[in-house]
Amino acid sequence: MRLSEHPILNFERVRGREVTIYFEGNPIKAHEGETIAMALHAAGIRTYQYSTKKHRPRGLFCAIGKCSSCLMKVNGIPNVRTCITLVEDGMQIEMQEEKPLLPETKKPPKWKEPPRIEADVIVVGGGPAGMMAAINASDGGAKVVLLDENPMLGGQLVKQTHKFFGKREQFAGVRGIKIADILEEELRKRNIELFLETSAIMLLQNGEDKLVVGVKKNKELIEFKGKAVVVATGAMERMIPFENNDLPGVYGAGAIQTLMNTYGVKPGDRVLIVGAGNVGLILAYQLYQAGVKVEAIVEAMPKIGGYFVHAAKVRRLGIPILTRHTILRAEGNEKVEKAVVAQLDEKWNVIPGTEKVFEVDVIALAVGLRPSIELLHQVGCQIKYVPELGGHVVIRDSRMETTVKGIFVAGDSAGIEEATTAMLEGKIAGIGAALIAGVASPEWLKEIEKAQKELEVFRSGPFGRKVLEGLRKVVVK
Repeated sequence: MRLSEHPILNFERVRGREVTIYFEGNPIKAHEGETIAMALHAAGIRTYQYSTKKHRPRGLFCAIGKCSSCLMKVNGIPNVRTCITLVEDGMQIEMQEEKPLLPETKKPPKWKEPPRIEADVIVVGGGPAGMMAAINASDGGAKVVLLDENPMLGGQLVKQTHKFFGKREQFAGVRGIKIADILEEELRKRNIELFLETSAIMLLQNGEDKLVVGVKKNKELIEFKGKAVVVATGAMERMIPFENNDLPGVYGAGAIQTLMNTYGVKPGDRVLIVGAGNVGLILAYQLYQAGVKVEAIVEAMPKIGGYFVHAAKVRRLGIPILTRHTILRAEGNEKVEKAVVAQLDEKWNVIPGTEKVFEVDVIALAVGLRPSIELLHQVGCQIKYVPELGGHVVIRDSRMETTVKGIFVAGDSAGIEEATTAMLEGKIAGIGAALIAGVASPEWLKEIEKAQKELEVFRSGPFGRKVLEGLRKVVVK
């Protein structure tokens, strides 16, 4: 079901031309500019594939191309990430049940050298950190290339309808969706070469040069050569263990935000949210805005983890927040139909007899993120496990440069924080990359120092203590 009314967003204005795609041979109406997974979900289709061994149904989970739940066969090509692949008129989509095989060809294609794009700075990731890195590297005099595997810029910002906190210079009082527009406008004013729908699959050190190998639209191989690289690949949703956690209808919180706020598709009718941090609390309000009923928020901790202002808003809506509760299992045949939760004692054990059953068709997991560091690991950056920052992160210095010279990191791939810190880190990394590339003047060091001070102020509150503790473990002088 598509959303037609929303208190903030106008989907009818931004939806593209209507086209027809075919799922298992049956015609489905879709709109240009939306992804295959969104179109299927809008048509009521929840199962996108079956697992190869036990043939269990699989559906959308992350909606940002970082898991395997939505892989399908598209126009005969298997393992297409339908959550980040745009629809095209006449497209043929099929479910995958067995181990997929590439289509047979009469004659193997001849190998040809991929085109090579050269720049001073290559930025991988078009979210808040990546866009700020590209903007500042360009302002520092660098020739910049930015690539992102999604069909649009903005990263997590494009699904954030709430207003940001902080200072005016850091977009306080501005909704995330508007910040994405502002940054994209600034990006396009500059001579920055953009490659959307382009997945970075390899990062190599080639002497003094860095080489990023990308694949555009699942078809074209491209090499990007630069003097410095900023990796701003963000994060991916965490999963928690419970019975039937693989059923269609169990989503990461970000996937639900993508459905509702980016593409105007209703995720379901009744939702249970797991996790009462800021993401879970904000998601509850966003679901309310989209006309979706939130049955409850369950939180294993003894207290709410998010800001009081968010929790108060949720409680005013009459949504119960059950602390010291956890989800035991999802129930349903081919998709979620019920969720069973129970209370925990002080030793985190389930208290018998406290089970509660919720009639829901969506279970939203707002249980945290983990940094996406695959490219950084691949190129040989030093990695350390730091729970305060969300998991495995790279060692870096105060300018966001990793242990591999010329490789920088910023945003959630450096540690899970807020979009505001991602933008400030992106600014620091972008300027640092331009300096390493030899194009920025030493005067730009003042801008790095300014951004570093702004980061210190932003992290000085009670919610920044854990992050600062983590940073002491990974930031070297």
